Amino acid sequence: MLQSKRFSALLALSISCGAYGAEPIRIGMIEGLSGPFANAGQAVVRNLQFEIERVNARGGVHLPDGAHPLELTTYDNKQGVEESLIGLRQYGDQGIRFVVQGNSSAVAAALIDGVEKHNLRAPDRRMLFLNYSAVDPALTNDKCSYWHFRFDANADMRMNALTEVIKGDSTAKRVYLIGQDYSFGQQLAKSARAQLAVKRPDISIVGDELHPIGKIKDFTPYIVKIKASGADTVITGNWGNDLTLLVKAAKEAGLQLKFYTFYGNGLGAPAAIGDAGVGRVRAVAEWHPNTGQGIRNSASDAYYQDFRKRYPRPEDDYVHLRMHVMIDMLASAIEKAKSTEAGAVAKALEGARFRNAFHEATMRAADHQLLQPLYVSVMQKVSSGAVRFDNEGSGYGFKTERYLPSVASALPTTCRMKRPN
Repeated sequence: MLQSKRFSALLALSISCGAYGAEPIRIGMIEGLSGPFANAGQAVVRNLQFEIERVNARGGVHLPDGAHPLELTTYDNKQGVEESLIGLRQYGDQGIRFVVQGNSSAVAAALIDGVEKHNLRAPDRRMLFLNYSAVDPALTNDKCSYWHFRFDANADMRMNALTEVIKGDSTAKRVYLIGQDYSFGQQLAKSARAQLAVKRPDISIVGDELHPIGKIKDFTPYIVKIKASGADTVITGNWGNDLTLLVKAAKEAGLQLKFYTFYGNGLGAPAAIGDAGVGRVRAVAEWHPNTGQGIRNSASDAYYQDFRKRYPRPEDDYVHLRMHVMIDMLASAIEKAKSTEAGAVAKALEGARFRNAFHEATMRAADHQLLQPLYVSVMQKVSSGAVRFDNEGSGYGFKTERYLPSVASALPTTCRMKRPN
């Protein structure tokens, strides 16, 4: 089930020519690559591959014994906790020091515990867990770990950005909460209620629904409930097919709802929504393709166009800047530590900064939560001239509605970090 892949033709050529004098630094990905969320897992592979190729193209990771290429290994956990722990053990046996995962907070929590136990059992083969998408706030609060770093904004931070927009949306009066029934979905609903109570106490929460994750093929019964509630606005953290099928059912029912989403800008959602989403569907992210709108040949545009050249198929167009930031920061931390030893790299990551021509971020040492700007963007039609780039060839893209710099997107932490001696 483990698949070691050299993703870049340039990397393969460089290795054959002896450009690298040392062994690859392996990064072990544990993610769902089959089943209902396979499209989300494959999107992660593409994003990690893209940045790994960029690091290797500029010479790899430089250590005292020479230049090392990065290499990605994948393990299909079928979106299950037990399968993920099997993958973690296999990575540990192989001596892989860096494990990445993100498309489930339940899996992330299990991996944090698994890495903690592994590092106690095998202090000479310690591992580091880098999280690119699991956003349950507990993972960097009461469950924080020295061996875990999160590169995505947590659910409370994302919800804070969305509710900043809702605060000024006078047409939002009746809100329906719907999400997947696991730790992330449960926390999202709790966060939405708490933040709306402060920012918009006049809003009525007319529904609070959790559904089985990855098992609903037809969301019509849920849409019937939403319609009966009289809701004008839906807040959801659904992702993958659970989001696409939800918004498709709303469209087919002819509901003119506003959707405030965490992930409404990809994996088929824009095409499924169509014209019904223009001016109504919003998403929150650390970046989106149209952040360079109005700045001709901006660095942001160039970055996005490089990704599209690498992955020209419309269905592959889902860019996660945070994953690229994660790989870049890992490479820099290894070089700073002058070692691939997990403890030394963790120390180098604490307080580390990332900065390029259009994005900057800081890894907060107190809880290992990355602090970075957030954008709330609203769906628009490319043909209207409102946006330059569409998503997945759908003809629909997203335009910035609210920008929150790092100082505004950051929230306090309750983490009490236990550091190794």
